[in-house]
Amino acid sequence: MNEPMDPERIANENAAEVEEKLPAVETDKLSKEEIVEQLAVAVEQEVSDSTKNEVDALKQSFYKLKRIESEAAKKAFVEAGGAEEEFKVDVDETEEKLKELLAVFREKKASLTAETEKIKEENLVAKKAIIEKLKELIESKEDFYKVYNEFKKLQQQWKEIKQIPQAAVNDIWKDYQHYSEKFYDLLKINNEMRDYDFKKNLELKQNLCDAVERLDEEKDVISAFYQLQKLHQEWREVGPVAREIREELWARFKKASSVINKKHQDHFDALRNLEQRNLEEKTLLCEEMEAIDYSKLVSFKEWDEQNKRVLELQDKWKTIGFAPKKNNVKIFERFRAACDIFFQKKGDFYKGIKETMDVNLDKKKELCEQAEALKDSQDWKETTDKLISLQKKWKTIGPVSRKFSDTVWKRFITACDYFFEQKNTHFSSQKSEETENLKKKKEIIAQIIAIDETIPANEAIAQLREYMAQFNSIGFVPFREKDKIYKEYRTAVDSHFDRLKVDESERRLQSFRSNMNDMASGEKSKNRLLSERDKLMRNYERLKGDIQTYENNIGFLSVSSKGGGGLVKEMQRKIESLKDELLLIEKKIEVIDQSLGFDN
Repeated sequence: MNEPMDPERIANENAAEVEEKLPAVETDKLSKEEIVEQLAVAVEQEVSDSTKNEVDALKQSFYKLKRIESEAAKKAFVEAGGAEEEFKVDVDETEEKLKELLAVFREKKASLTAETEKIKEENLVAKKAIIEKLKELIESKEDFYKVYNEFKKLQQQWKEIKQIPQAAVNDIWKDYQHYSEKFYDLLKINNEMRDYDFKKNLELKQNLCDAVERLDEEKDVISAFYQLQKLHQEWREVGPVAREIREELWARFKKASSVINKKHQDHFDALRNLEQRNLEEKTLLCEEMEAIDYSKLVSFKEWDEQNKRVLELQDKWKTIGFAPKKNNVKIFERFRAACDIFFQKKGDFYKGIKETMDVNLDKKKELCEQAEALKDSQDWKETTDKLISLQKKWKTIGPVSRKFSDTVWKRFITACDYFFEQKNTHFSSQKSEETENLKKKKEIIAQIIAIDETIPANEAIAQLREYMAQFNSIGFVPFREKDKIYKEYRTAVDSHFDRLKVDESERRLQSFRSNMNDMASGEKSKNRLLSERDKLMRNYERLKGDIQTYENNIGFLSVSSKGGGGLVKEMQRKIESLKDELLLIEKKIEVIDQSLGFDN
């Protein structure tokens, strides 16, 4: 009769196989600093398969971010006029910390491996000693009960000894089973005791068979596989059953185990198929990048449209999972090479428009000279109009090189600021008008407070906005009364806003209009308005970028994954909030443009 397959060997082979196929640990999108912080926590933990996977995933995420940063820095360097071959990557202190932590982890892992192997060898020696004692018991002529108790002690000792070297698992288990069964078969022991042990062992092994068969209902294939390994370990620890049912019982246990092993294998076969599909999708992206006809990209607009398409392809690449291990690096290098060619050619094209930027710089320098020639003028009205005209012309001139952009802008705005400061000083003595303005604003506040609360909401809002427009159209009040009168005004307006349930966005816009009144009335009004407009434009572009980032990130999340649905909803809520803020900024810019006369 053939020997039954060794369950311990099967379990260890399957365990080794799953270690090779364990999917990579998924990580949330983290900054490099956050990755290093999480890595530091992982390194402090006990070395295990999960910590190894986590460390590998964090390492891969870090160098992915570093590569993206390096490419972005290189792109910015080239676009700023630098030569690509002169680009150098700055020293990254975060990377040095990462390498230190990885070195510590490797040392811990090596130390654990050495210690584990040492323990396995010691366990092997101990198990061999138990087998030798079993041989002695079989030949022993001592009292049965003493021999039997010694046998039970050896069984308990065997159970308490854990892992041994993999190469010895099969042979040592067979020897142990051989002498254990021989002990029951050859030793003339009390039949009732023997039958009791067999019955107890039968009950335990039947329960283990039931447990393995129930694993077929487990939805988590990986969890079921690991539970199966534990049940195999328990099977090995249970003693023999009656000879006539041993094969039948083991066949049942092995059959149920085969079902779980088959599911486990099918799971990883499906993963391999998915990786193959990912490879095919990534190959199509490479082919599209390689098919770009650069001879047709002859204008800025065409390059910009193609650049958007390339970025879309890169974003799509990020949504596709891993390709097969043997192809994953090669396909990525192929795609990256095609992208590098595109951005290199794009950089060459932009170098060609440097001459246009130089022309724009000359035009802006000319405006600087005109502004500097006007800054000492005391013809307040005419010079104000001229400087505003120069500021409008400034906006019609295209971009200049980044290394000159701030310098030429500061030169221009400094000349403008100087004139408007002198104008402000000239008109600062007009106190009587400010006193009259204070009186008018108090009258308007009284009218706001007196709005009839019984009239329809739309009429009340119309009246309120009319009074607010009148209030905002009135010039400066004495400085010491400024905060007080504005507080009274806001209190009166907010009481009606609260009653009429006017939304927060509308309130903020109305408040901004009031602030614009102060900006538009000073001697440096135009410059302040332009400065405020520039700040709003920067915030506008930043919010657009944030919205784009969130929308891109939603594509990376799987709603079916644990917690994914909630995170997507939160990101969608954030996007809607940012869009509301973007709309408010647009309205504020319109208010400033009206004050500057840009809407004419």
